[in-house]
Amino acid sequence: MVERGIAVVVEDDEDVRGILEEVLRQSGFTVHTSSSGIEGVEAVREHNPVIIIIDVGLPDYDGIEACRRIRTFSDAYLIIVTGRVEEADALMGFEAGADDYLTKPFRPRELRARITAMLRRPRSLSPKPSLISAGTGYRLHPEPLTAAPPTSPSVSSAESQLSPLTEGVSGGFEHKGLTLHEGFRAAAINGVPVDLTRTQFDLLLVLMENGRVVQTKADLVRRLRNEPFNTGSYVSTSEERAVEVHLGNLRKRLGDSSRSPRWVETVRGVGYRLTP
Repeated sequence: MVERGIAVVVEDDEDVRGILEEVLRQSGFTVHTSSSGIEGVEAVREHNPVIIIIDVGLPDYDGIEACRRIRTFSDAYLIIVTGRVEEADALMGFEAGADDYLTKPFRPRELRARITAMLRRPRSLSPKPSLISAGTGYRLHPEPLTAAPPTSPSVSSAESQLSPLTEGVSGGFEHKGLTLHEGFRAAAINGVPVDLTRTQFDLLLVLMENGRVVQTKADLVRRLRNEPFNTGSYVSTSEERAVEVHLGNLRKRLGDSSRSPRWVETVRGVGYRLTP
């Protein structure tokens, strides 16, 4: 069995906690468990897990508040598990920083599949690259910089909105002072690092990769699942709504406005794209 690292389970129901622990162990994780929000937050701080599964209905403070506290210091994959089925609860979980939301009773096979899908998306890497001013934009340089070639006049208008950050370093994009480097999982505005959650980073990456090409909500859901856009796989209304929440949170992190956007533009009734 492949060793996948450490997992933390925060669940006050002993039976459910045992099921979650067993699923994670079978998936290759070393598991630490706790039964309250306070203990759970401290367990995450102590063990620095790859993945966290947390119940909403905890005996001290609820799982939503625990998520908020965890997100102040951890970028682990975070799944909320709860017996509540209201959409508002799911949206609150996503706003608090959860990557996924699973309702009880759940099938262990489904949980394993969700974990596997999340693990396909890379974690943040450290240390983050430094940023230096480079003319009209900002350029990432884990190694000495080389001058980037000028943009060819023949490049399409959609592609011309984006420029690679560093020659020889893949995954770099720049748009109106916002820089993004996939390899380092680093984002910055005018050289100032911006702290994004994993989901926010992945959504922004899709938009910057595609420039002025509109990305539908279904496109974005499939990208978060690490699926090709053209699979035609089913995307639920709640998943599309979750993308809306994540995009709203992304805008808040960037200090962007939906009414007068600097970076992320809403195409009403269709999806999202970068501004001109």
